[in-house]
Amino acid sequence: MRNRLWKGPLALAALAASGLATAGTLEVLVLDRDGKPTPDAVVVVVPSGKGQPKTPLPNSAVVNQEKQQFVPAVTVVAVGARVRFTNTDPWNHHVRLGTAGAAAGNSDGQSALLEGKAEGKPASSAVFTMDKPGAAGAALLGCFIHSRMSGVVYVAESPWTVKTNADGVAVLEDVPEGAATLKVWHAAQLVEKAPQVLTVSHAPAKVTFQLDVVPRRRS
Repeated sequence: MRNRLWKGPLALAALAASGLATAGTLEVLVLDRDGKPTPDAVVVVVPSGKGQPKTPLPNSAVVNQEKQQFVPAVTVVAVGARVRFTNTDPWNHHVRLGTAGAAAGNSDGQSALLEGKAEGKPASSAVFTMDKPGAAGAALLGCFIHSRMSGVVYVAESPWTVKTNADGVAVLEDVPEGAATLKVWHAAQLVEKAPQVLTVSHAPAKVTFQLDVVPRRRS
């Protein structure tokens, strides 16, 4: 039958060349130094092959200041994304963007004072543009008024960048088959861990990555 799909070597090679059959799925489990799952770690996969995930990284995001916390704790966005910070608490907050390893109080020039939300009035907010990708550009969020507040905005250097869930797992789909580099970033990991080199195939694969630190858990 002419309409039957032929899966011989030449057909598979043709599909691979067209980019239709070159994707795999990676499930990455991130553990802390004690072997416990680590939520909110940023998992980055850089494949050697070309392609794009079906779901692109967001070009905008909202981070709330509520109950003296940044929510979500970690936000992953694309390069050039606009991130809106909104204060939903009834008291004033400050929002500043610092970088990993910078001296206390140092920032990259983006900061704002957000007044507390008055009843019946809209919450105050500020919008920052995130244009520096990778670990060097990871924005560590803080508040000069409440020092216990912390968070992260990570600007992805690869379309395959996902944060781990509550079980310490990140799932990356549509990764091009072939050689790839896997790295994990966490704000508590001050010395960057060496990346892992792996091979992505069409069959789903599971990988474990262990940090050298035990990040403090959110209360």
